[in-house]
Amino acid sequence: MQVALVQLSATTDADTNRALVDDVLGTLGPHDGLDLVVLPEATMRDFGTPEDDLRDAAEPLDGPFARQLAQHAVRLGAHVVAGGFERRHDAAGAPDLPYNVLLAFAPDGTLAASYRKIHLYDSFGYAESERLAPGEIAPAVVDVAGRRVGLMTCYDLRFPEMARMLVDAGADVLCVPAAWVRGPLKEDHWSTLLRARAIENTVDVVAADQCGGYVGHSMVVDPLGVVVASAGEEPAVVRATLSAERLARARTTNPSLANRRLGVAGEVAGEVVAP
Repeated sequence: MQVALVQLSATTDADTNRALVDDVLGTLGPHDGLDLVVLPEATMRDFGTPEDDLRDAAEPLDGPFARQLAQHAVRLGAHVVAGGFERRHDAAGAPDLPYNVLLAFAPDGTLAASYRKIHLYDSFGYAESERLAPGEIAPAVVDVAGRRVGLMTCYDLRFPEMARMLVDAGADVLCVPAAWVRGPLKEDHWSTLLRARAIENTVDVVAADQCGGYVGHSMVVDPLGVVVASAGEEPAVVRATLSAERLARARTTNPSLANRRLGVAGEVAGEVVAP
C-alpha cells in the first residue's frame, strides 16, 4: 500500500483551509500511485480558542469540505481521509454540539466511512466535551488496497482498547489524524504511543498531525515499532510503502494476537467469563 501523510497548519477560516488543501494535494497526482492520503484532525477548521463556538463552523457530511475531499479522491484514484466538524441538531432542530469527525472518501468519490471521535480531549487542562459531542462506540474500518484501515482520532491514541477494538474488527493498519497540542513531554507521548499501538497490535500505523501550535512529527510506524518515515515540525508530505509481507513476518515473529487471552472488556478471548 502506498500512503502519503499531509502535515499542515490549519486556520480558523474554512475558505483558507480549503485553498491550503487544494495547494498541497495539488502537488500529488495519479502518477504517484497512491492508495491512501491522510490529512490531520480539524483540517476543515482549526479548533481555535476555547471560546469559539464550533457549531458555527460545522458542516454536513455533504458540505463544501466533504465535496472537496471527494473530488481529490477521484482525481488521485486514492482513498482520502481528513478531519472536520460534523453539524448536529437537537430534538427541536436547533444547532447542537457537533461531532469531531473523520471523513474517508473512496477513489470513486463516495463516502467510504465517517468516524466520530469517541474519546474527547478532557485532559491537560482542556475540555473538548464542552464544545463537541462524543461519537458512538463502534469501529470504523475501510478496505484499502487489500488492507483493512481502522480510523481513530488524536486522543483516542491514549486508549489501547480503542486500537484493539479496531484490530478485532479486522484492521491491520491504524490511521490516526491528529491535532496533538504542544506541551511538556507531549512530543514524546505522541511518538511513544504511536509505536506502542503498532507493537502491541502488530499493525502499521499512519499518523498525520497538524503543526504550528501542534507537535507535528507525522509518521509511519511498522508492525515491529520501527518509524519508517517521519516529518519534522514544518508543513510536509510524508510518503511510505506499507508491506503486507512485513506485516506477516512481524506477526510470525511476535504472535501476540494469536497468544492473547483477554478481550478489550476483560472477557477471555473467544469466550465469555462466567459471572
